[in-house]
Amino acid sequence: MKQRTWPDRSEGSRFTALPLTKSNGDNRRRELYSSSSTHKSKIKRHSHHFYSRSSQSTDGHDFATLPFDILTKIAASFTHPQLRAASLVCKSWSDALRPLREAMVLLMWGKRFKHGRGGVRKNLDKALDSFLKGAERGSTLAMVDAGLIYWELGKKETAIGFYKKAAELGDPAGQCNLAISYLQAQPPKPEEAEKWLYQAALAGHARAQYQLALCLHKGCGLQQAARWYLKAAEGGYLRAMYNTSLCYSAGKGLPLSHRQARKWMKRAADRGHRKAQFEHGLALFSEGEMMKAVVYLELATRAGEMAAAHIKNVILEQLSVTSRNHVMLLADNWRALPSSC
Repeated sequence: MKQRTWPDRSEGSRFTALPLTKSNGDNRRRELYSSSSTHKSKIKRHSHHFYSRSSQSTDGHDFATLPFDILTKIAASFTHPQLRAASLVCKSWSDALRPLREAMVLLMWGKRFKHGRGGVRKNLDKALDSFLKGAERGSTLAMVDAGLIYWELGKKETAIGFYKKAAELGDPAGQCNLAISYLQAQPPKPEEAEKWLYQAALAGHARAQYQLALCLHKGCGLQQAARWYLKAAEGGYLRAMYNTSLCYSAGKGLPLSHRQARKWMKRAADRGHRKAQFEHGLALFSEGEMMKAVVYLELATRAGEMAAAHIKNVILEQLSVTSRNHVMLLADNWRALPSSC
């Protein structure tokens, strides 16, 4: 699904970053492990608390008697680690959540067929079939993926139906996709879209936070939009990093801070945003950091930011042949740091 960005600003680069900064992959893996462990611990604590209170009641019921349909609705948008943790609470929960565990397997195969991974050939029909079977078992993750394929096939009403079902079950990705669908509808439904974007944004969905910021920027101005740009940037959303830098630089919606503006501009540049690469290269040039400036300007040029080419060539004329070869080698070996878009 196509997506808007800051008014009259270009999209991010197609390139993948110069190893000037360290990747946060190890930290991310630790965070995921910690999150899964914390989630499991919370489920057990809450379950024990509920059991203790219920076992003292006269009706003799305990937390394990939570109706299956209610439990599966609660768990419909669970990730695989969350689902495994919930299934360990008790046998009743394990039995109730079996369809969702099966849906996780179908979801995995659907993604393999969709992208041609895991030793299987790309097959969109088999991918859709797997997602539909996962959706039948109640997984909102499978509903969203089925919706994405239907959208790609031009069956937008069917896609919206899957997005809406996932959204109503509390899935942030479904809420975000449903909102974007409403924004792209003819005629658009901005009020309905903003309602779903708020829900997904409050749940921490970075793309929804960014899209909500765009809506507020267009309707109410930058003052209200800036904080959502910042939240999306903190969540790893590339375009939001660039927009956050502009907000800090102008002091609109966020306090004027050249240090923060520089930080977010570099983060966007290191993740492949071509406008950010150009502007960060200019900043380095103004500070006399010629070698680093050329690398970023070269990357911006390769990504299609032709305004960077002239300045890059001016700097190259001032460098030795050895230095020129070195910066070109750095640009050739550059890889973007990961982002959520």
